[in-house]
Amino acid sequence: MIAGLNPYIILSGRAKEAVTFYEQALGAEVLGVQTFGEMPEDSDTPLPEDVKKQVMHAHLRIGGDDLMLSDGFPGQPAQVGTHIVLAVNVDSAAEAEAVYERLAERGEQVMPLQETPFSPAHGHVKDQFGITWYVTAAGEGAQ
Repeated sequence: MIAGLNPYIILSGRAKEAVTFYEQALGAEVLGVQTFGEMPEDSDTPLPEDVKKQVMHAHLRIGGDDLMLSDGFPGQPAQVGTHIVLAVNVDSAAEAEAVYERLAERGEQVMPLQETPFSPAHGHVKDQFGITWYVTAAGEGAQ
């Protein structure tokens, strides 16, 4: 079952600034901010110090709705048409797989569905209309 749907804004280095702005301008409640430096280190692809300080994921609540932000994946700046994506949150890895496969039909797999430190199943897919979706199963992934 789909647990929710929310906008996800990619800001290419301005996510911390946007979190503060939306907190002040819209009364957003900051539920969490994770930087790339807080993620487990990957010895095959070490991150530069400036990237470690960038926002991997921020979660805000505005009224009863969620807004998520990121600086985007290092080395892949946001472009018009990809700087706002939709995040669909589901209850299980099995549901994530089903939703991901349906969205990918006649579309493009951007990041394969996989276990992550924050989810047992997370992936990015561009549907047949060019809309990018982040599909995420609830629960913790690999630790």
